[in-house]
Amino acid sequence: MSLAVKVTMEDGAELSAAYLVRFGGWTEEQYLREASETRIVEFEDGEVIVHSPAGRRHQRLIRFLTMVLQGFVGRRRLGEILNGPAVVRLRSGLYYEPDIFFIPVHQLHESGEDFFSGVPALIVEIVSASSRSHDLRTKASAYRDRGVPEYWTIDPDRAVLTRHLLPPDPQAPYRASEHTGGRLESQTVPGFWVDVSWLWQDPLPDELRCLEQILAA
Repeated sequence: MSLAVKVTMEDGAELSAAYLVRFGGWTEEQYLREASETRIVEFEDGEVIVHSPAGRRHQRLIRFLTMVLQGFVGRRRLGEILNGPAVVRLRSGLYYEPDIFFIPVHQLHESGEDFFSGVPALIVEIVSASSRSHDLRTKASAYRDRGVPEYWTIDPDRAVLTRHLLPPDPQAPYRASEHTGGRLESQTVPGFWVDVSWLWQDPLPDELRCLEQILAA
């Protein structure tokens, strides 16, 4: 993948505000060959989706959750935690690059050199102003359709974590619940939990201390 994307206004000025831009006319082969490996670039049925660079708070939340998740998953030997721009191929024509996703041990064989072709057990997206509709609607619908069992969206601007769980009815939408604080236990990472209030602290709490609390529970 080698494509470098610069988004500009009609007058030629480079766009500096948060954005999410779609470009049509792409193929899967072109996306896998040319999309950037250093920023989030996704693919939906012929359209490439380019995200603006992540802000510092966004990156800090990804780092915090990745460290506690990876520390827990690694200690318990449950599987692997990956971050975008690692690619998840949900189906032919649909490639997303989640901020964080969990691959259980029994699915690790589905991970190739270029992308993970399967359904992660847990996906986490950090919501920003430019991606809110994409994360809460478009991606939630796609993840539901592909059977992702647990999907977290973390909105730091609104200080709310929304958890989406598959319902018993295969035709029903996700069962969504909003959390602003308290202990939230994952349904797909056995034994893993977070205190949601940790996510809104500034600065964020020490990852190793949080991991110790999680492992000791």
